Amino acid sequence: MHYLAASDRYNKMVFRRCGDSGLKLPMISLGLWHNFGDVDSKDTARKILLDAFDAGINHFDLANNYGPPPGSAESTFGKIFKSDLARYRDELIISTKAGYLMWPGPYGEWGSRKYLLSSLDQSLKRMDLDYVDIFYSHRYDPDTPLEETMGALTHAVKSGKALYAGISNYSPEHTLEAVRILKENKTPCIIHQVKFSLVQPEANEGLADILDKEGIGCIAFSPLGQGILTDRYINGIPSDSRAAKSHGFLRKEQLTSTVMNQVNELKHLSNKLGISLAELALNWVKSHNFVTSILLGVSSADQLKQDLGILHQDDFTEDIMNRIKTIMKN
Repeated sequence: MHYLAASDRYNKMVFRRCGDSGLKLPMISLGLWHNFGDVDSKDTARKILLDAFDAGINHFDLANNYGPPPGSAESTFGKIFKSDLARYRDELIISTKAGYLMWPGPYGEWGSRKYLLSSLDQSLKRMDLDYVDIFYSHRYDPDTPLEETMGALTHAVKSGKALYAGISNYSPEHTLEAVRILKENKTPCIIHQVKFSLVQPEANEGLADILDKEGIGCIAFSPLGQGILTDRYINGIPSDSRAAKSHGFLRKEQLTSTVMNQVNELKHLSNKLGISLAELALNWVKSHNFVTSILLGVSSADQLKQDLGILHQDDFTEDIMNRIKTIMKN
């Protein structure tokens, strides 16, 4: 069936400016870290992507190694883009990254110029694109001069293969240095992608001030702690959950008694507020001023629809934020 996007898609979404740049990102972006690999249903992947765009989500976030196997999420996206979304290319923000292991040998991971630019070329082929909107260094490389890594991002932008440069998983110290080098290269860093959730709140400890001062946007990934901050594990580990999958990133050992006690207290608070546990966790992230967009990964279109409910919620008051803080300190 021929796809036509919903005509009212942008009436449904809230957009935030990405730092000091001219780029605006949807409050919720769609991440393809999970559920778009060769091991996953292509029909489900297509429905998630198209339902997301119909809801005003025009930012799709990938990386070279997403799958499994590595590269397959980009290939899946490329097929759906070609069949359904190509006509909307100028409306879309498509991002990818390079930094983690992608192929054997010394040039198959980390931050060398050879690896980053070779990976970008491969990503463009898999996605059937002429360029990506954002190209990230996926992690800091301690064995490569940062000037080389940032120089590769600069080359990607100046060659037209990417419109913007970003970094991901960089410490506050390395963020400052990367930002300085990119400024000198006349290719500003416009965005930092960081893991940020109630169970991993470290981004609020130093990095947030740097991003605000430097005029850099922030997109938060794993806002639900890989599913910990949902009803999914309240009563144990379901057989079809991330924690039960051998190729998943959430391990059973992470679901400690301390964590689950906190989750149950948060669930109690969310019930009092009349929202779901997932909505509480997502709205907590949204309520931080330094966050430009929340990067969601979903396993179904129904899950996406539920999570979109936070668009209509006011940011939490200081009182509620403090109550949540108390729970997480216990």
